Amino acid sequence: MQYAILAQESEADFADRTDAEAADAYWAAWAGYVAALRESGVMDAGAGLQPPHTATTLRARGGSLEVQDGPFADVKEALGGIFLIDVPDLDAAMEWAARCPAAARGSVEVRPLIPPMQ
Repeated sequence: MQYAILAQESEADFADRTDAEAADAYWAAWAGYVAALRESGVMDAGAGLQPPHTATTLRARGGSLEVQDGPFADVKEALGGIFLIDVPDLDAAMEWAARCPAAARGSVEVRPLIPPMQ
């Protein structure tokens, strides 16, 4: 079964990506996690995301398109990356989510994917 692991990170986590003192540890944790996913053969795809301030949010309302720079909501955590995995069940997906570096400082959401349309 396919699941998405959605890594939610705080502003501090995003800042650690480029902080001279924290960046090495931050990226090492993620490199180890991605390597484990790849070596196990469960990862179908994955990508880190740029910080929330780089987002553009679109809404189609009343026949017009509204464009907003940045994220829609002001939240304590924002989506920092996504991994698509193929594992036997929710328990296995949760085991992988628990190993995600975002689980230690932010949060990790596990969500089943909708099967491909035929």
